Amino acid sequence: MSPASLDRPLTLALSKGRIFDETMPLLEAAGVHVTENPETSRKLILPTSSPDLQLIIVRASDVPTYVQYGAADFGIAGKDVLYEHAAEHPGGLYQPIDLNIARCRLCVAVRKGFDYEAAVRQGSRLRVATKYVQAAREHFARKGVYVDLIKLYGSMELAPLVGLADAIVDLVSTGGTLKANNLVAVEDVAEISSRLIVNQAALKTRAAKLQPLIDSFRLASAS
Repeated sequence: MSPASLDRPLTLALSKGRIFDETMPLLEAAGVHVTENPETSRKLILPTSSPDLQLIIVRASDVPTYVQYGAADFGIAGKDVLYEHAAEHPGGLYQPIDLNIARCRLCVAVRKGFDYEAAVRQGSRLRVATKYVQAAREHFARKGVYVDLIKLYGSMELAPLVGLADAIVDLVSTGGTLKANNLVAVEDVAEISSRLIVNQAALKTRAAKLQPLIDSFRLASAS
């Protein structure tokens, strides 16, 4: 790595929404203030009050890719996203801290009135719609349940209502969206929280700048 690249600011990859909002207090604890709001700014690279740190705003599912390939030095991503990423891109990411932010559950949900337990007991082959194919595949394999997985990227709750699937595997926070669409959660797949992820090369070559931020995140997330 050239001296010029070592002098550039660190790049932190974040997604909009809950993860961004819940990361702000962690940055504030490190003495870093983000000067623009990604919800109102069209910029995808956001400056901070520190000349040593900038943020890039990317899709949640892309955060691990930016970090693994060095376009970002570190990032924050949910365990759900990291699980799917690791299935296709094993290794390459250091995950030093569970930040305990953006907590939710990955659940199996079905249409109200669908007898999920009976279907599983009878050995039925279930059709399951999900964005989280790897997590769903392993969950049902552990249970010995035969499933056909249908990958969707959004509006998951619609799938059981129109006959596309018997069940969905999706993130559930309050359960309000499930209730509004006449669905019920019947099984937990995993507890989800967001984690700090670090590019392994950056950890070695840029430790002087990275390590203080990692330490600050560790302290702030533990408090």
